[in-house]
Amino acid sequence: MSTIVDVCKLAGVSKATVSRVINGNGPVKESTRHTVYSAMEQLGYRPNTVARALATNETSTLGFVVSDFNGIHFGLLLKQASASTEAANKQLLVTDGHNDPDKEYEAIRKIEGSCDAIVLYSRTPTDAHINQLAKQLTVPLVVMNRLAPNPLCHVIAFDQQGAVEMMVDYLVSCGHSKIACITGTLNNPTGQARLAGYKNSLLAHGMAFDQELVVYGEYFIESGYRACKELIDKGVDFTAMVAFNDHMAFGALKALSEVGISVPEQVSIIGIDDDPTSSFSSPTLTTVELPIEKMTKHAIELALALTKDKKTPSFHLYTGRLIKRESVIPCADDI
Repeated sequence: MSTIVDVCKLAGVSKATVSRVINGNGPVKESTRHTVYSAMEQLGYRPNTVARALATNETSTLGFVVSDFNGIHFGLLLKQASASTEAANKQLLVTDGHNDPDKEYEAIRKIEGSCDAIVLYSRTPTDAHINQLAKQLTVPLVVMNRLAPNPLCHVIAFDQQGAVEMMVDYLVSCGHSKIACITGTLNNPTGQARLAGYKNSLLAHGMAFDQELVVYGEYFIESGYRACKELIDKGVDFTAMVAFNDHMAFGALKALSEVGISVPEQVSIIGIDDDPTSSFSSPTLTTVELPIEKMTKHAIELALALTKDKKTPSFHLYTGRLIKRESVIPCADDI
């Protein structure tokens, strides 16, 4: 079995240089780094990560905990998290909490000893869970997707309420006043904030909230289809619709098409996410883009920085961007 001494001899460098290359710290020329890696590969040498962690008190690993692995968000999250971690010569340990606050909490505590810092993309944990984690964890914690005016940990959030207000404001500016809403699940802060955005925008425009116009989905295409059919079957009158993600908007498009209701001529639709397929649907879908990749890059970079230097808890808020496409047009007077 090859040793670090063998690597030193083949690469023609000191043990300290090889150690710096392996641990990703200290000044090393790129050409020297390449030579060391080539020697390691030629010899089949693999560093003892356990021994290295004990010697340096670092694991060179970041933990990344998500609510679940469903939906486009999580593909983008993991892709960006992996790229940012790899760029820092670190490893990424990923797990999920099955959309259950207690399981998310347990998942974080289980990987705590294997990581130098943890990033949590939070959907279901309560404020009490987050605060408890911030007090108990022995490694830095960065929380994504959670509004926290007085955070005990570092928070990178998205303005969920503002995104839906933006959607409704745009529909109102197009002359729509009968605006239906397909929500996501409401047992978490994201769904609650988005519904608040719908209600607040209506109120700001002097329009009454009508419970009849609201139906409940679960962020899947099928749930958007079923929710829209529920509105149609009840004979609810509406000229526009906001869906709490693009997938449910796609389901609504199908439900409307099946009964001969034309989009956008009779009903305008807007979603959230800017799913890659939203620019290929027919009609193309007006949506609100979430800066998921920017937020994830920020979270990983912050977590990496916290492994070197403790900082006062910070709060960073990102906002969405309205992308206007074919599925929304001004309301016709005769509808």
